[in-house]
Amino acid sequence: MTKEKATPASEAALKKTHPKSSAGIGNNSATAQRRRALDLLRAGPKSTIQLRRDGDILAPAARIIELRRHGFDILTHWVQQATDCGKLHRVALYVLMRETGGQP
Repeated sequence: MTKEKATPASEAALKKTHPKSSAGIGNNSATAQRRRALDLLRAGPKSTIQLRRDGDILAPAARIIELRRHGFDILTHWVQQATDCGKLHRVALYVLMRETGGQP
């Protein structure tokens, strides 16, 4: 019996069919986090705090930058918002203006 060496193409195919390749919570790949961020932004503007809490995205700014690189038009507004413990922070409020991009 011979073993085939994994190639980048076969690894990509495996990732597409593997159950953990979905964008659901529990999959914390950058791709999954971008998809969750995009889904949340489609419902309306979201702050850094909301993306962290509701999307389990620990570095929302990085995911937004990546979405912009994929062609999504996302504006940033700076707002004061309280965290869950009640402390005010200056955070970004992200607004999806239009979807001109491809895959997140």
